[in-house]
Amino acid sequence: MASKLDRLIESLHPTRTFDEVRRRADDALNTFNVGASQMENWDRFRHCLIQFLHHAEIRLLRLSRSCPMGLDFDWGRCCHILMRVYGPNGEKAAFEMARTGNEGGLYAVLRTMAQTMADNYAQDEIEAKVNTYWSYLSVDEKLAAGDEYLAKYGKLLPSELTEGSAARVRANLPKVLEEHPKIIRRLTSVGRT
Repeated sequence: MASKLDRLIESLHPTRTFDEVRRRADDALNTFNVGASQMENWDRFRHCLIQFLHHAEIRLLRLSRSCPMGLDFDWGRCCHILMRVYGPNGEKAAFEMARTGNEGGLYAVLRTMAQTMADNYAQDEIEAKVNTYWSYLSVDEKLAAGDEYLAKYGKLLPSELTEGSAARVRANLPKVLEEHPKIIRRLTSVGRT
């Protein structure tokens, strides 16, 4: 019979988190009508990205409709995503790509936005599942969960975390559990190359 930890780990698997949300991001990208591959007008560019933000959120979060917060607020959200990907002047770098068509142009900017949003939402979902799991455990169950995790998955962790009694893992098990899908995803991608 599967333990509570086994059920949590299964629900956190990258195919159920990152891969699933990325498929929805691809769907958002494939169903968004851009109209042009290049965009030379700054205001049209901003409007396009804000529209795509709303469209992607509907697909990613499975909403019936978007909830716009206002152009300036929504543009700020777009800029936040672009700065994470392209650096401190991300919105300018993205506009330059869209304006010139270089480095994949507008399509690459939208694809990057969709994938970044997908990864953020997947990570939020993972954190919520771990927090829910952890909050319902007693103190004894939390201690046992550390032992069980180390017995089953300790070999996946760096040796500096598992040396001695693995106190760092035991003391930070919720954070370790939040990172578990990323570890599995990296190991899986190594097997593909």
